[in-house]
Amino acid sequence: MRIHPSILSSDFANLELELQRIETADAAHIDVMDGHFVPNLTIGLPVVRRLGEVSPIPLDVHLMIENPDELAPQYAVPGVESITFHFEAARDAVGIASAIRDAGAAPAVAIKPGTEARVVTDIIDAFDMVLVMTVEPGFGGQSFMPEVLPKLVELRSAAAEAGTIVRLQVDGGVDAVTIVDAALAGADTFVAGSAVYGGNPAERIASLRASLGDTLDG
Repeated sequence: MRIHPSILSSDFANLELELQRIETADAAHIDVMDGHFVPNLTIGLPVVRRLGEVSPIPLDVHLMIENPDELAPQYAVPGVESITFHFEAARDAVGIASAIRDAGAAPAVAIKPGTEARVVTDIIDAFDMVLVMTVEPGFGGQSFMPEVLPKLVELRSAAAEAGTIVRLQVDGGVDAVTIVDAALAGADTFVAGSAVYGGNPAERIASLRASLGDTLDG
């Protein structure tokens, strides 16, 4: 079970410090938005490259951009552990995954709440991780959408049938309550923004881990 705090909820004027505040997490979730695939605009490759140089934990880069076929592998810079692109923006999802892997990062694919899990199930062995969005991508602070949880069950079953190991990530509205629902449905990697940065990050991360521990022990 992995906790990936989203720096989208952090102070963008002090990103190095904000990364240090989440050093007890497993990775830092970095949202790259281009203002086209999603309405918002955040950061790009030069900032990701610099964050990779100063972060105490690996970076989990989530690309909400057009044209990931050409751009996604470029984000495999030092410090970046995984690169997630959106299936909806890809021309050749398997080809992108291969290029990311060749560039030295773990490939992951994301699907929006309105995208069915079946678009990924037949190619699930091409990825190290599948991100099931639990909110509409592009904005922080949205409410968790429980209606997408059956996708996690479907994807976990598909991975088992394919004989492959794949992480299942959820992103959006994750807190001490919804993280339990997602874990019970099959998720093992959790992106949390305001649930971490809305208080003392180290304490919030520990609280999320405790919620997961109680669920697994039960």
